[in-house]
Amino acid sequence: MVRKNTERRAALVDAAIEVLAREGARGLTFRSVDVEAAVPPGTASNYFDNRDDLLTQAGSRVYERLQPDDATLARHRASAPDRDTYVVLMRELIARIGAFRAGYLALLELRLEATRRPELRAVLTERVRADIDANVAYHLASGLPGDATAVRLLYLAFNWLIVEQLTLPDVFSEAERDELVAAAVERIVTP
Repeated sequence: MVRKNTERRAALVDAAIEVLAREGARGLTFRSVDVEAAVPPGTASNYFDNRDDLLTQAGSRVYERLQPDDATLARHRASAPDRDTYVVLMRELIARIGAFRAGYLALLELRLEATRRPELRAVLTERVRADIDANVAYHLASGLPGDATAVRLLYLAFNWLIVEQLTLPDVFSEAERDELVAAAVERIVTP
């Protein structure tokens, strides 16, 4: 029974992500989540204390789903710690995020909603800060060139590149995005 509840909760949170991406935060209701998850009416309200709980769990779930799998991490650890590898890693990261379009768009919606909800802002701030710190720690332990500031600058630059890719995909072609990734790494990451 516990596993079923865990799986259903995950399905409901995944449905909330889809609703956020498609309809925005204003369209996120327990009813819309029930419909998206194809569950009986009232199911979502049985799993989440309130809408803020659902918003918060959706944000956390996006980060869970964006984590690279163990095989990807092993391949990264086995790669040469140089700028060429860094470019490959960044291209893979952007592709992984692009493949989960709904998740990233849901995060954008959550960030906008956080400007009006202090509790959500606190949770997202903590989560994003932890993610940045984890990326910096992973980078420093990997032996890749560059420092913590380079990781943060690439985080800022690539977040907007991802926004362009997901919202206005024709601004830059795939080839241009690849060139921009390589140029950003080359200019920001010093040996």
